[in-house]
Amino acid sequence: MRHSTQSLLLLLIASVLLSACGQQQAGSAQAAGQQPPPQAGFITVEEKPFTLVNELPGRTSPYQVAEVRPQVTGLIEERLFEEGETVEAGQALYRIDAKRYQAALASAQAELANARANRDKARLTANRYESLIGNGAISQQTLDEARATLSAGNAQVAAAEAAVESARIDLDYTTIRAPIDGRIGRSSVTAGALVTANQTTALATIRQLDPIYVDLTQSYEELSRLRSAMASGQLETVGEGKASVSLAQQDGTAYPHEGTLQFSEFAVGEATGSVTLRALVPNPDGALLPGMFVRARLPQAERDNAILVPQKGISREPSGQATALVINEDSTVEKRKVTTEKAVGNQWLISEGLRDGDRLIVDGLQKVQAGSPVTPVDVNDGSAADATDNGQG
Repeated sequence: MRHSTQSLLLLLIASVLLSACGQQQAGSAQAAGQQPPPQAGFITVEEKPFTLVNELPGRTSPYQVAEVRPQVTGLIEERLFEEGETVEAGQALYRIDAKRYQAALASAQAELANARANRDKARLTANRYESLIGNGAISQQTLDEARATLSAGNAQVAAAEAAVESARIDLDYTTIRAPIDGRIGRSSVTAGALVTANQTTALATIRQLDPIYVDLTQSYEELSRLRSAMASGQLETVGEGKASVSLAQQDGTAYPHEGTLQFSEFAVGEATGSVTLRALVPNPDGALLPGMFVRARLPQAERDNAILVPQKGISREPSGQATALVINEDSTVEKRKVTTEKAVGNQWLISEGLRDGDRLIVDGLQKVQAGSPVTPVDVNDGSAADATDNGQG
């Protein structure tokens, strides 16, 4: 009897415990059913005017380059400049021994004097014969010969004058002058060196660096897409006031002076498949030197209704398809396929898939999925941002 009583008591206790556990589970389920949907931080998509700026690699090159070469042969007597200094057009750079050219000029001047004397003699003879021909004192043949002699004398004088001018030019060339303004490099010769006319080795090189050219390269495919978009009306050509070029130097710092685009090459590089663009950039401080690599930001087109969204709001499927999660009117998550056209800083330029006024989820993406309800939180609202930071986003 006692054993039966104990068994009944144990069964009663187990029943009570099971009932309490069931009530606790039911309460937990009820509490779970009352939990609100997760919060999702969103931004409102807006269409805005946008200037399409391409960042292109480039290399600097001098505005003008002049290789200084002698135009006469002789010994260098003196170098008249300091290597690395700025020179002006016409400034004397070298002096060549001029004695032989001075003698050549003196000889040419003597030949000119002789030719002029012979011409004057022929003129006097011809004038005298002109007066005698009327009286029959001389024949017509004699007069014709006198006139021919005068003409030959005039030609000899002209040839002698040209020889004098040539000798004077050669004498002037014994002083080698700078053909352009710019900064001159090192000299390849010293005093005493023998140089020859039009030799292949330059004595020095002058480079004009203010302004300076920047040669940019852009892939032909990208340029072709840009032109197609302009032709279809998706993009517009930038205005003249916006067609400026800004540079970033090798260390990433911004260059303080803006340049202008000069022209685009009309040929595609066979090895690179790219097109060369040339920009002209002020360089008053000499910060840019020839051969430097730079990166240039070049405005190339405009769009009136561009959509830019944060990159964190765009995901990609394993296939590479870009997607976005949007909150629709009934606060349900909707998955959209989008087309990302170009990265602009930390944003994507979207060409398809999003519209003006869409609520794009940018926070709490790991807690939501397509088709599920959410509690929309505008991340641009300060109070909502606080709630999101407190663990709800």
